[in-house]
Amino acid sequence: MKKFSLWFITNLLRVYFRLTLRIDAPDLERAFPKIGPLIVITNHTGQVEVPVLATLLQPRKITGWGKAEAFENLLLRWVFWAWDIIPVHRGEADITALKSALRMLEDGRIFGVAPEGTRNYTGILRRGLPGAAILALKSGAPILPVVHWGGEVYMKNLKSFKRTDFHIRMGKLYRIKVEGKVTAEVRQQIADEMMCLIAELMPEYYRGEYSDLSKYESKYLVPME
Repeated sequence: MKKFSLWFITNLLRVYFRLTLRIDAPDLERAFPKIGPLIVITNHTGQVEVPVLATLLQPRKITGWGKAEAFENLLLRWVFWAWDIIPVHRGEADITALKSALRMLEDGRIFGVAPEGTRNYTGILRRGLPGAAILALKSGAPILPVVHWGGEVYMKNLKSFKRTDFHIRMGKLYRIKVEGKVTAEVRQQIADEMMCLIAELMPEYYRGEYSDLSKYESKYLVPME
């Protein structure tokens, strides 16, 4: 039943996105490893980028956290069940959600996480939060920055029966290298480095908090060869 649900949702979304989006993702196949655990760090402007990536990356499975209250919607609960989305309670230290995410990575999944912590409707980057850094530190999984833009006007275009130009870009693979005690300041530094990797891949208009990348030291995220 779950396998059929995943197949049905994926193919339905593919048709839907052909009608509503013009997807520009030139290096998608090159960037994503074919096997093994992977943390995708990304910006989060709305609801479109998650299903777009989930459909484009098949047969690789991508999952992530979803706000717990969204599971109250029966349709979303069905989709989240098919995609193995993990409910997370925002505004608190959700240890259960963190442990579930670590298990997904141990199983070789792609786990998507937005260092900003929540949806950003404008698309202009805000200061990153340490949640993604904690997941990366505890898992040791490779990190891949993936960015997108254009989706912030998706709903507006949809109401006007216009297709949306949706751009996706990928960076290089990174690992975290930390020596010594991991303090709150170190976690925040890692979160800022993650956001800098995201900002570098985006047009300057969207960089927001990270418009001046020279303000942030590159110390803990090391490119993989």
